Amino acid sequence: MIAFFIKRFFQAIVVMFVISLISFSIQENLGDPLRELVGQRVTEEQRQALREEMGLNDPFLIQYARFAKKAIQGDLGNSYFFKEPALEVILKKLPATLELVFGATLIIVLFSVPAGVYAAIRHKSWLSRAIMGLSTIGISVPVFLTAIGLIYVFSIELGWMPSYGRGETTSVVGSWETGLLTADGLMHLILPSFTLASIMLPLFIRLIRSEMMEVLQSEYVKFAWAKGISPWRIYFVHALKNTMLPVITVGGVQIGTMVAYTILTETVFQWPGMGFLFLEAVNRVDTPLIVAYLIVVGGIFVVTNTVVDLIYGLVNPTVKLAGNAHG
Repeated sequence: MIAFFIKRFFQAIVVMFVISLISFSIQENLGDPLRELVGQRVTEEQRQALREEMGLNDPFLIQYARFAKKAIQGDLGNSYFFKEPALEVILKKLPATLELVFGATLIIVLFSVPAGVYAAIRHKSWLSRAIMGLSTIGISVPVFLTAIGLIYVFSIELGWMPSYGRGETTSVVGSWETGLLTADGLMHLILPSFTLASIMLPLFIRLIRSEMMEVLQSEYVKFAWAKGISPWRIYFVHALKNTMLPVITVGGVQIGTMVAYTILTETVFQWPGMGFLFLEAVNRVDTPLIVAYLIVVGGIFVVTNTVVDLIYGLVNPTVKLAGNAHG
């Protein structure tokens, strides 16, 4: 298992290196940083002097090496708009995004597992067909249309839910604020969470159904039926346990992906998270903030996948054996 961890650790370092390289390389295509810093207030001579002072005239590899050295120390540059370290600006918005991802993940787990299991066990029933039909539609509908539809029904027509903002928050640790501990914060979280969950929920329903149906055809399940074990125990202990192994792997990847998918959801609901901040940074051509966002999201994705791989290695003996064999 140690060899398995070491292998994943070095893979994570390589992936982060590639992400940082790509993120840094797109700066030149986003505009001139001096324009955002000084505007039109300086002469061309002063502009060139500033470029030289900031090292913008240096070769790309030298600039990247300088950036990487600072990045390792946690310095991803200063935001042109906020006049603060870009990483600090991102981390201030991180709690709101993590709350949104947590809410969506909770909805996905609560709905996909029973729906997927039922669709596998009673795959010929009308309800199972309805679940699969809705999941097909759900995969096809863009997230912003789902958001607009939910706002129209539950905010405008029924008036049950707020349509934008994060609501009331309370401080937890230091500057970390959460809306999960207030009634108003939870009400503001419901519609954005369902919107974000709509991206992955149909996928997980179909995945659990297909895996469950495959497991139910396996020899050990047939043997369990022959022994007279109760259907409940066969479905929810023997079959579901093995169904969830591939779901854990896919789930880890998709949870990391959801952090990036929050951009559209946060924009529609004016949710003050990292995704909404990223779009504002793009509009302002705030390149340090854009690069910092890409690296942070990439880091979350890499860490999530590494943790899921390790959990899968602990749960599935085959992975542990493979890791030991290669080690």
